[in-house]
Amino acid sequence: MRAEEQPAGPMPSGLMPRAPKSPISNPYGGGAGPVSGNTRTGCRVTANVTTVDLTAEKFNETIEGNDIVLVDFWASWCGPCRQFGPTFQASSEKHPDIVHAKVDTEAEQQLAAAAQIRSIPTLMAFKKGKLLFNQAGALPPAALEDLVQQVRAFDVDAAVQEQSDQA
Repeated sequence: MRAEEQPAGPMPSGLMPRAPKSPISNPYGGGAGPVSGNTRTGCRVTANVTTVDLTAEKFNETIEGNDIVLVDFWASWCGPCRQFGPTFQASSEKHPDIVHAKVDTEAEQQLAAAAQIRSIPTLMAFKKGKLLFNQAGALPPAALEDLVQQVRAFDVDAAVQEQSDQA
């Protein structure tokens, strides 16, 4: 799936529309812990050293209610998904302020279809509810860390302002 792809017709409820182009470059070329979230909406997820299982019912709430959310679309039968799992887990431990969510594409087939997941694993990165990164394939640890740093540094408000100025 490409980040610049647009869904045909209206998006099913429970999934945010896709960003037209990823502003983040491709890196190749429940437990105790700090709370991550949006204090404006009150929708917050307690960040911890484990990943969060994400369902269609909680997808938008989680994306919109937390500052930064990384979403790993995966399946238990997928070898590259199993290979990427420990890397994603390690990132959640290193960055407890970022929500690391996992969507089981077998259990959440409608969500995966609405997100236009065509290959797994697929990683999406959201900041302030905006999709910044969308790529299929397992990232190595250094590339995932680079992505995290790019998402942290990206100024969503400035990008939104620039986009509205161009309209």
